[in-house]
Amino acid sequence: MNGWYAVYYREVLLLKRKLPKQLASMSVMPVLYAVAFGYGMGKGVAVDGHSYMEFLMPGLVAMASMNHSFAMAGEINISRFYWKIFEEFQAAPIRNIAYVAGEVAGGVTRGLLSALVILVISYLFGVPLSCGPWFWLAVALNAFVFASVAVFAAMTVRSHSDQSLLTSFLITPMAFLGGTVFPMDHLPGWAGSILSLLPLTHASSAIRAAAFGLGPEIKSLALMAIFGAVFFAMAFKTVDKARL
Repeated sequence: MNGWYAVYYREVLLLKRKLPKQLASMSVMPVLYAVAFGYGMGKGVAVDGHSYMEFLMPGLVAMASMNHSFAMAGEINISRFYWKIFEEFQAAPIRNIAYVAGEVAGGVTRGLLSALVILVISYLFGVPLSCGPWFWLAVALNAFVFASVAVFAAMTVRSHSDQSLLTSFLITPMAFLGGTVFPMDHLPGWAGSILSLLPLTHASSAIRAAAFGLGPEIKSLALMAIFGAVFFAMAFKTVDKARL
């Protein structure tokens, strides 16, 4: 596992090099959502005793940490198809699990950074959120799940167009249907049951509960940890096959 830090350090250097652009990218979406949904559509709306803006901001944390941790797939694809960096990792004395751990750690770092950006934006909009240990644990688990999915996807797809299809048919629908922008109890029972199978649904619930200063959502946290472990194992298997 000693090689994981080398992989992770490379991702940190790339992130540092593009940090201003990354921060701008991480800021645009939550500001637009806050203005369009929070003020435009949700003004005067209350959800479980909270204003809609208070309800929305934790959902944006869940959505952004998913999007930016999954964005690692695009970075890996560029490195794999154009820079041939993956071939260099193949030749280096780095174990497969170390490679996966380094890439996933890079995705988790991006997810945590996106959450921090939204906390600042939320404060500027007058919606301070509680961000204790349970909050950061939920964000980290969410980022871990989708960073693992990103590595799995990057090792599976054959081209950037395939990657775009995954984003369009998996990530984008989940972003809207995972309890981020509307309460799940407004849905029919059968729809809620199906959407409860999505990891982002549990991430939204756990992050929102922690942001409101409530007790930890143990069930959601446990399910996210299981999702993360499963996808991490799947990512390891795909890397293992790719290196044969």
